[in-house]
Amino acid sequence: MARRDIWLVSDGRLWRVRGRLGGDGGQEVSHDFPDEGSARRMVDRMMKTSAGAWRDLTEAVRRESDQRHAK
Repeated sequence: MARRDIWLVSDGRLWRVRGRLGGDGGQEVSHDFPDEGSARRMVDRMMKTSAGAWRDLTEAVRRESDQRHAK
């Protein structure tokens, strides 16, 4: 089973969903949305079409970012 990553990001105006299949060098796609709800529906669709278990790494990434900024 290949690794699959999904990101949901916003610049405060536009929402972007990025998906990558196969790790760092894998195939990427991105979709832009005008609102968070539409973007989250795309994330849900991407997750449902992928096999395997998902882990939400939001808090881990946030803690790592906070630690970097605290230095």
